[in-house]
Amino acid sequence: MEEIFYRFNPWWEEEFKINFIDRPKYTIPLLSSIDKPSIEIITGLRRIGKTSIMKILINKLINEKNVQPNRIFFISLDFYKLEDLSVLDIVEEYLKLQKIPFSERIYLFLDEITYKKDFSVQLKNIYDLYNAKIFVSSSSASVLKDKKAYLTGREKITEVLPLDFDEFLNFKEIKIKKADKHLLKAYFEDYMKIGGIPEYVLTEDIEYIKQLVDDIIYKDIIAMHNIKEKTAVREFFFLLMERAGKQLSLNKISKVLGISVDTAKRFFEYFLDTYIIYAIERCGKLNERLKSPKKIYAGDVGIRNMITGFRDLGAVFENLVFLKIKNRKPCYVLHDGIELDFLTEDKILIEAKYERDLNEKQLKLFNEYPAKEKILVDSFEKYQSL
Repeated sequence: MEEIFYRFNPWWEEEFKINFIDRPKYTIPLLSSIDKPSIEIITGLRRIGKTSIMKILINKLINEKNVQPNRIFFISLDFYKLEDLSVLDIVEEYLKLQKIPFSERIYLFLDEITYKKDFSVQLKNIYDLYNAKIFVSSSSASVLKDKKAYLTGREKITEVLPLDFDEFLNFKEIKIKKADKHLLKAYFEDYMKIGGIPEYVLTEDIEYIKQLVDDIIYKDIIAMHNIKEKTAVREFFFLLMERAGKQLSLNKISKVLGISVDTAKRFFEYFLDTYIIYAIERCGKLNERLKSPKKIYAGDVGIRNMITGFRDLGAVFENLVFLKIKNRKPCYVLHDGIELDFLTEDKILIEAKYERDLNEKQLKLFNEYPAKEKILVDSFEKYQSL
């Protein structure tokens, strides 16, 4: 156990150097919470940078907050040699190894927490009993489904999204002078094609993104849920990517794939759980929301483009607009068969049209629809200003 712990925590023995690119939109708020009692839950798609963010935080704790390195413990809970140990067992082993008194402050970074059974109650116990600041990560939205409310009032959730355009330029080490602003559009269309998976942005290695999709399909869905219809799951995913930005009928998909509607619903929930897709409801009364199909969006447009090819820039742009405003809880507007893209929870009506105009019927609905503010996002400049 000692050897395993030291491998995961090299800063215990030597200067800790990292080569990760910082993402301040996440690390600054997380670091500012360091003295607050909340459990920091970092969620998001596989390989979106959750572990990198944790390592950056560890580096900042040591070098900016002057925390003693041995008071910081990182462990990846999907490591096979730890499968027989509970989270509490692992924390106790760490305290023994480093000879840390029970009352002293420690900083726990627990990667892939959902690999451990009963993680919610164990986190509650650590929160209640230990002098610990806790950071956990998960590539599964199941971490948010705390059915027995063990973590209610204790947790703070940070969802890590794909790189936004500014982060994309930073990762690419692209600096645009004011005199060269005309270049931004070309770089933005590169961004529309590549998307925001950090490693893929750096390498543009298509095999990397293919492997990521395979890992999600085969490890996080098929293996995790013991699914026998492997081909159906993969084809279901292809259809989801084809439908990104559109309403999704599970009845139609079930007929196309020759599976039951209940099976289609299960598959849909599994994909939602991995953050590789998102879904929004129709705006309106409860019966309208329940009866109407959901609209779906890809968790990353680079993944979508890998499956469908880089086409339909309007759909890609709408997907990026969704990711930009996702935290504003949008729904879509449907009235007499005419659709508008988003109405946010603060009643901002948003229509995404990349270098296109609204058609006559959409324009009429857009002008007449009651909203606090209306925004036509028809260029990357307006996307940036959202």
